[in-house]
Amino acid sequence: MFWSNSRENRREAWGYEFDWTPEHLTAEQLRPLMFSYDVLATECLDVFDQLSSISSPSTTTASNISSRRTTRSTTKSTSQETTTSTNNVTTSDEQETKKRQGQCPHPDLYALLSKHHASNPTLAKLWTEIHTVPSWVDWPQIARGQKVFYRYAGPSIVSLTFQSLLGGMGSRRVVETLARTGGFGINVARRRLLETFQHILDVTDGLESIKPDGKGFQSSMRVRFLHASVRRRIMRLTTSSSTSSSSYYDINEWGIPISDLDCIATVITFSATLVWMGFPRQGIFLWRQEIEDYIALWRWIAHILGTPTDHLASPEKAKAVMESLLLSEIDPTETSQVLASNIIEGLKEQPPTYASADFLRAEAYWLNGSKLSEALKLPRPSWWYNMLVAGQCLFFMTFCYMKRSVGAWDERSIVKLRVLLRKMTLDQTDGQEAEFAFQYVPSLGKFTTAGTARSNVIDGKKSVERRNLLTVVVASAVVGCTAAWVARSCAFF
Repeated sequence: MFWSNSRENRREAWGYEFDWTPEHLTAEQLRPLMFSYDVLATECLDVFDQLSSISSPSTTTASNISSRRTTRSTTKSTSQETTTSTNNVTTSDEQETKKRQGQCPHPDLYALLSKHHASNPTLAKLWTEIHTVPSWVDWPQIARGQKVFYRYAGPSIVSLTFQSLLGGMGSRRVVETLARTGGFGINVARRRLLETFQHILDVTDGLESIKPDGKGFQSSMRVRFLHASVRRRIMRLTTSSSTSSSSYYDINEWGIPISDLDCIATVITFSATLVWMGFPRQGIFLWRQEIEDYIALWRWIAHILGTPTDHLASPEKAKAVMESLLLSEIDPTETSQVLASNIIEGLKEQPPTYASADFLRAEAYWLNGSKLSEALKLPRPSWWYNMLVAGQCLFFMTFCYMKRSVGAWDERSIVKLRVLLRKMTLDQTDGQEAEFAFQYVPSLGKFTTAGTARSNVIDGKKSVERRNLLTVVVASAVVGCTAAWVARSCAFF
């Protein structure tokens, strides 16, 4: 009888099996979250627009130009909407050119919030919300959760890149928003990923960084305003009276852009997905305390981001939501395939790893499984690259478990990695910190397409693949010597 019930509750999604429990949520139960969102942040954007128009009445000022990018459309025809979109929304390349020339600076919305919250009730409401620390926040636990990321830095980065981000492109709804921003075009995908990684470094850069007004706290608020800006822009294009924009984005099918469900899914992929999928598939298994600490960290980050936090109240709830989303949300489309391909193309042969596209695809297959990877139209890797990924996993397992077992080594390593990863990331961005500004602006006729990046192979640069091959060779030698020693011992016994 027990076996029968167990099999009845068994579920499978993209090669991942789990038992369905009362804490799991069906697609019907999740659907309302598609149409709820962070209203307060959007209301604050409207206030910022008003402040910009008051402080810079001239229509030619840089701040007013920035404000006009998100002004509500009042056009009545297709041609008028297209003209307005062309005049008020520049491409990301044009924006970056103007920014470098000092013509179009991106406003620091968190600085505006900090400066004006005392004089505006809407801003004051948000300020109070984010500075009121919930009773469930345990700062020592948050600090331990930050250390988990660095203790397993290698497998963390691989899982975040190839499972959370690339695998996350399997969400048929989320990619519709991403494709309209242009942020995952072939020429900007790598920079977009580096910005995401900088946010992760900010929120894990010590306890003071994630406390109110710390660097990670401010970065999270800027990401929150960025999400609100993208959402508002797409909604305005969608609800305008223009015929061409009426089919621009299907709200009934895809939900509100960057909805509560989308935000929950994002936080889950950066937390629970690592714990129960990304790490185990690389041979890394966390202690119960580490799991609780890491989930608690991301629950606090979710609070700052304006994301519902109840789904991360415990590891069990977080795991159930992860599995529910895997079953109901992952359904790759052609758009998913385009964005996944662009990520591979954007990362191949790039510093600091200089990994080939074949190796990157092998990592994607290893982390996401064959079913999802094939649905994303990623070419299947050869046995050679699978072996190299296996070598990488052996490398991670060896050093992560060794560090974890020696407390002093673990602490020293965490301190050094915080500095090293920051430096390596800034080296890839010419020393520029991520601003999380609204630079990838949706507009009519703008949609991400597939592309192929040029080769970036540099003579003398060693690829991470060499290290993984060496690991396989050394591991094989160790196994061979051990087997020979055992055989010899048995022979003399």
